[in-house]
Amino acid sequence: MKRRSLKFLFSALLAAPALVLAQSYPAKPVRLIVPFAAGGTTDIIARVIAEKAGQALGQTLVVENKGGGGGSIGALELIRSAPDGHVLGMATVSTTAANPAINRKIGYDPLTDFTPIINIAATPNVIAVHPSFPARDYKGFLAEVKKNPGKFSFASSGTGGIGHLQMELFKSLSGTFITHIPYRGAGPALNDTVAGQVPIIFDNLPSALPFIKDGRLIPIVVAAPQRLAQLPNVPTFKEVGLEAVNRMAYYGVLGPKGLPKDVVDKVHAAVKRTAELPEVQKRIADTGSLLVLNTPAEFAAQIRAEFDVYKKVVEQQKLTLD
Repeated sequence: MKRRSLKFLFSALLAAPALVLAQSYPAKPVRLIVPFAAGGTTDIIARVIAEKAGQALGQTLVVENKGGGGGSIGALELIRSAPDGHVLGMATVSTTAANPAINRKIGYDPLTDFTPIINIAATPNVIAVHPSFPARDYKGFLAEVKKNPGKFSFASSGTGGIGHLQMELFKSLSGTFITHIPYRGAGPALNDTVAGQVPIIFDNLPSALPFIKDGRLIPIVVAAPQRLAQLPNVPTFKEVGLEAVNRMAYYGVLGPKGLPKDVVDKVHAAVKRTAELPEVQKRIADTGSLLVLNTPAEFAAQIRAEFDVYKKVVEQQKLTLD
């Protein structure tokens, strides 16, 4: 009995730090790193969630934009943070799949260096053009870029990001050549496209949609399961025969490697509860996004599946950063 009592006491002592952490977490404001500049979809989703999720956690949730490197700068800052839940990050296809797939020197493994917590929403992607572009529908757009290889350029949120790789996939499948112009996030990329400095952009719909509604961008084709209520006259990539490009983006929350399960569960519950509030649901739906709100295990499997897809794209299309 004495031996069993000592064993029980030892186990309790080992469990005590995690229990204390969970009970006291968060002990201070929580930083939420957005790995792109302000104004893009990642930033929009983060700010929609942050205020009320912070209230649910009992501390302020501070959104910090750390753009650059197609999202890798912000991702690297996250993985170097202490695994106590006081630094979290927004997960995107760019940071957890597309960029690591093309950049072998990125400095992190998307499958082992993060703790997935929850995928908040899935969003369609869109190719859009400045109103001065000499075409306003997909057929005309394809004809224009095919007969003028190298004449046009496209903006993306950064080298190795989802906008970059999906456009490269589109180019390879459609037999077109369009020059890539990378930015430090969708916000700056959109600003230059709306200003006419770059004629084409591949972007997530939530950040591009306000400019589309204002007539400052013209939507050409979308990556979505079906035509969108917001853009009923715009075909999907599947409709135009390019189903491989018809992939939606995701926006979730993750932490650094080794985040305790109790902290993961607490953040997951706070974000899910926030996203299910009617006013938050409406704000997310208004961007064209669909709520996901899956479990940490489901989100981890989703990240792995998306990473595998983009690894194959990079290998098959022989894409490099050069």
